[in-house]
Amino acid sequence: MEETKQETEHQEMSFWDHLEELRKRIVYALLALIVGSAVSGYFINDIMDYVLLKPAGNAKLDLQNLMPFGQPFLYFKVILICGIIISFPFMLYQLWKFVSPGLYNNEKRWVGSITVFTSFCFLGGVAFSYFVMIPSMLGFAASFGSEKIKNIIDINNYFSFISMILLASGILFEMPMVSFILSKFGMLTPGFLRKYRRHSVIAILIFAAVLTPTPDPISQLIFAAPLFVLYEISIIVSKFAQKKEASE
Repeated sequence: MEETKQETEHQEMSFWDHLEELRKRIVYALLALIVGSAVSGYFINDIMDYVLLKPAGNAKLDLQNLMPFGQPFLYFKVILICGIIISFPFMLYQLWKFVSPGLYNNEKRWVGSITVFTSFCFLGGVAFSYFVMIPSMLGFAASFGSEKIKNIIDINNYFSFISMILLASGILFEMPMVSFILSKFGMLTPGFLRKYRRHSVIAILIFAAVLTPTPDPISQLIFAAPLFVLYEISIIVSKFAQKKEASE
């Protein structure tokens, strides 16, 4: 009876109501991005010196700018990426708020928790890649090859490399939360994940080899190891979500 009532309430929202709700959530997300970008813009010099350029300095790589407005564009891109990272939890919450009218009460209770843990997984992936993966990759790049060839890296290529690794790791670390959500909606089971565990090992190794720009097997294993762990965590999370859904 309660579910039927909720279905009726969901159907009462017209197409224009949904469109207005989407517009509102997008505006809130953009405001959060502006605030996050403003914060990163205020600390941009510290971000450049102690965050972005520090891995290159530790690896003893020389950076250079090859474009007339290369540095202004670089600063703008750094501010934007940092703004996205800072505002990511709030933007994700707005996404769930847009989806929540189509959920039942027992499903809505998970919105806040999912937002927190999804943000934690994303930021955990960013932190792992920055403190573990990137130093390893840059160290290999700096030490590989002939000593007669000096490594002078274009600053924009360097930033593209750093941002790609950070964002890719943040997204990949969402594996347990994706498993939880799919299991909650009955689209994934722990038995399915166990059945294809061996296939996932091969897929993760191939993915790590493609994503890591260096042929160094150590860097590839460093990238692949947490994915193996995340896959096993995803099995546990899927089992928990399935039991929770059955009990509800």
